[in-house]
Amino acid sequence: MATDKQHHNPPLHPKHWPLWLGLGLLRLLNTLPFRLQLKLGELLGGVLFRFANARRHVAEVNLKLCFPELSEQERATLLREHFNAMGIMLFELGLSWWGSDKRLAALTEIDGLEHLDNAIKEGRGALLLGAHYTTLDISGHLLATQTNLTIRSMYRPHENPVIEYVMRRGRESYLDSLIARDDIRGLIRTLKQNKVVWYAPDQQYEGKGSALVPFFGIPVATNIGTSRIAKMSKTAVIPFVSVRKDDGSGYHLKLLPPLENFPSGDEIADATRIHQIFEAQIRENRAQYFWVHKRFKRKHTKEPDIYKEPS
Repeated sequence: MATDKQHHNPPLHPKHWPLWLGLGLLRLLNTLPFRLQLKLGELLGGVLFRFANARRHVAEVNLKLCFPELSEQERATLLREHFNAMGIMLFELGLSWWGSDKRLAALTEIDGLEHLDNAIKEGRGALLLGAHYTTLDISGHLLATQTNLTIRSMYRPHENPVIEYVMRRGRESYLDSLIARDDIRGLIRTLKQNKVVWYAPDQQYEGKGSALVPFFGIPVATNIGTSRIAKMSKTAVIPFVSVRKDDGSGYHLKLLPPLENFPSGDEIADATRIHQIFEAQIRENRAQYFWVHKRFKRKHTKEPDIYKEPS
């Protein structure tokens, strides 16, 4: 169900104090000039690149699978750029949770807002079709600064109680509410109420209602429920992407026209179409996608684990 804004007591057990101290430091650093935060984020990305061996290996495998046309040196450069983006993402978490609307609005350029406005005027609501980019968290706050629309997001609680507390409070500061990721009825009800929901079906999924569709030419296990959601809610499905600008001046948000003939009646064809959209967007900003996710892992297969690290 869609969750009301909750204000549970913060977890203050002494074992959580180091994490609270780190979050306090992050909040303090968020007062620095934006370009300086980007530089510090890149430095942090360099540390992650050096010490996050397991994550680095996953990203290496993904980049090799998705960009076989690149040389090893080109992929190595892309890998470092990705970890720079990951480091910046951690700073952006603070900006998304604690940044003022005024400050974030000054960093935001947006194209295609008319597509969202038209969907609401027509009473259809809008499913913002996104993917897991390193700008994921901050993009919601950036969009909220550009519109007075009621925006909700699908949400999976974090396992760490401190991160869960801070993340929930941060997201609820700019979103209307959160919807549990498995609450499809709540999602459809929200869309029928002419509201906007951010939804990202781009990660590995082998549960009920999944199928294999091509992504960068490789079959991936994918949730094909987007078609059913669109059919039941009669909502506008609007691709949405947020890009961190290379010149350090802020972010470029893009809302594309609503998908036509969607759903088509063929759920696998629809899921394939969605992943083609994601792939085209990712190719334009390769380093900013979330490459540390095991997107090509197949749990229910006897095939070798492509992510197994060499011994």
